[in-house]
Amino acid sequence: MTTPDLKILPELPVDEDGPVFKAPWQAQAFALVLSLQKEGVFSWQEWAEELGASINKARQAGDSDLGDTYYDHWLAALEKISVDKGLASVNKLIERKQEVHETHQKLHHGHSH
Repeated sequence: MTTPDLKILPELPVDEDGPVFKAPWQAQAFALVLSLQKEGVFSWQEWAEELGASINKARQAGDSDLGDTYYDHWLAALEKISVDKGLASVNKLIERKQEVHETHQKLHHGHSH
């Protein structure tokens, strides 16, 4: 297997060592895309096009495009391609997002007893 060409990805935040992540979930989403591509679920070019479409859609909706929302677009593209490829349903994604949100609320807003 060849290493995916990161240069074809629109606006990927990188430094001299490679991709840059500000939160663990960003690295996890990145790794998931690499894994799905490696497994042949989609091509690297197909992924780059989906990501570009996600970024353009956000810009059209008023995204400030300061670079801080890049992985939000990555996640949106991952969700869309997952549904398109039959890996997940929209309902399952909504359900999972709600679970993650609830867990986040509990962890960051604590419930002291």
